[in-house]
Amino acid sequence: MDASFFTDKILPAFVIFLYFSTMAIFGLYGRKFLKKNPEDFFLGSRSLKGFMLLATMAASNFSAFTIFGFSGAAYRLGYSFYPIMAFGTGFMALTFVFIGHRVWELGKKKSYITPPELMGKELESPALRVLVLIVMLIFSLPYIAIQPIAAGYALETLLGIPYFAGATLVTLFIVFYTLLGGLRTVAWTDLFQGLMMLFAMTFAIFGISKASGGFTFANENVFAKLPELFSRPGMNTVYNPSFWFSYMILWFFCDPLFPQLFQRFFAAKDKKAINKVMIFYPAITAFFFLIPVVIGVIGHVNFPDLATKAESDNIFSLLVNSSFSPAIAAFIMAAGLAALMSTMDSQLLTLSSMFTKDIYEPLFKKKTKDNKLAKLFTIFLAGVGLLIAFFNESSFNSSILEITTQTFTGLAVLFPSLFAILYWKNVTSTGAITSILTGEILLILYYFNILDSGNFLPVIPILIFTTFTLIVVSLITVKNPRKLPPLNLNFTAKWAVIFTILFLLSLDFWNWNKTPILLKGLPLWIYYFLALNLVLALAMKFMSKDLQNS
Repeated sequence: MDASFFTDKILPAFVIFLYFSTMAIFGLYGRKFLKKNPEDFFLGSRSLKGFMLLATMAASNFSAFTIFGFSGAAYRLGYSFYPIMAFGTGFMALTFVFIGHRVWELGKKKSYITPPELMGKELESPALRVLVLIVMLIFSLPYIAIQPIAAGYALETLLGIPYFAGATLVTLFIVFYTLLGGLRTVAWTDLFQGLMMLFAMTFAIFGISKASGGFTFANENVFAKLPELFSRPGMNTVYNPSFWFSYMILWFFCDPLFPQLFQRFFAAKDKKAINKVMIFYPAITAFFFLIPVVIGVIGHVNFPDLATKAESDNIFSLLVNSSFSPAIAAFIMAAGLAALMSTMDSQLLTLSSMFTKDIYEPLFKKKTKDNKLAKLFTIFLAGVGLLIAFFNESSFNSSILEITTQTFTGLAVLFPSLFAILYWKNVTSTGAITSILTGEILLILYYFNILDSGNFLPVIPILIFTTFTLIVVSLITVKNPRKLPPLNLNFTAKWAVIFTILFLLSLDFWNWNKTPILLKGLPLWIYYFLALNLVLALAMKFMSKDLQNS
């Protein structure tokens, strides 16, 4: 065995093995605390405190899309992708209060475990419960598949493992530690993987910048050749104001409907824990989301000719392997694996809870008293995700961004019905069902280009029509309005105005037609959004205090 084989193959493989072993230790340790009941397996006995809840929500949301999808999109479109993701995701954290608090209250009071269970039982509608279940399954499975897809490409680039073999290896390992300890183990691994991502990605940006001639030089080099990548609308002005506004709306309305995030509201120990997540989320997204975007843009220095979407989505792996020694590259790529693993484990756990609570129990009219069935569903869902990953390589050429945009829109359709269930006494199951079906039918029509949404993403007209349908049909069919907790109108009105102003400030149209000015390699408007995210976090902190005093 020559020295190069050891450093190029054995050492990187050993680093990945150490990472997998650490995850296994968490799983084995978590097994000691696992109770033999679904509530503990799926929700950790509703005991997640603020810091742990923040770690598991952030890690489960920061997926392969965050590392590989962000860098790929930035390579193709430029820095304009950053504010959509950083501010859009940070602003979405506002829903943690007006959605999360009510969901937590209902879950605590009525022992809800899954999103379809809450929506169906609140309106006493098994049909609505089944429909929400179907929608969440259909639009979560492609997002689950993104994780092994990214893992397959990453291990192929790093270790030379064939694409599908790498995807299978990572999936099997996720299933292994998830089955050992349920949500408690997932939360512990999320905390470890989140810290690992933060450290490794920070290290990566310094190393990749150095290998590209320095941070400022690399950006100025790309700017000289492709200034559109630094413009506010992005390459080919793809993010015109209406398109950019569409993505902001998409993230806000779809993110709380991610089954794995929705279920975290049930798992919180109390409302204070949810408030802490809301406060820190904008600051985390401001810093962490900038790293893969920068990596994607400066990737043009060393890899200027990546033509296809799949190639550009692999820019992170290419830069890491070309900028670091094999062992260090393996450590950084492990952070990419951490991003996708910390999302996929949560997705599998949440969807298996839905199979257990929303399919098996109503169908067979019996309560599950242990976790055997949930574990079988977890294995089955992992297999479905792998199957999608297998066909992706040979049959599709969609970017990670395109896949997520389509799946996110399908979930956003549920938002009007969920919001009405939590806050509107006149909503009916007929109204909710009609609204959801209308939205999903419209999505299909837009997907096959039968309808045209103009300069907006389809999510905008879809949300307008679903909301209108919900209101009209509910008012026609309502018989006995439900009793709901009263709203604090003064509190709601005051903070609605404040956050509307912050949202309007994010629509910085004064930057759109200007030639970008660079400061230390970054366009000035990037610093504006970094500051705006911090102001957003500060506003959420004051709102949290106001909420406790009101």
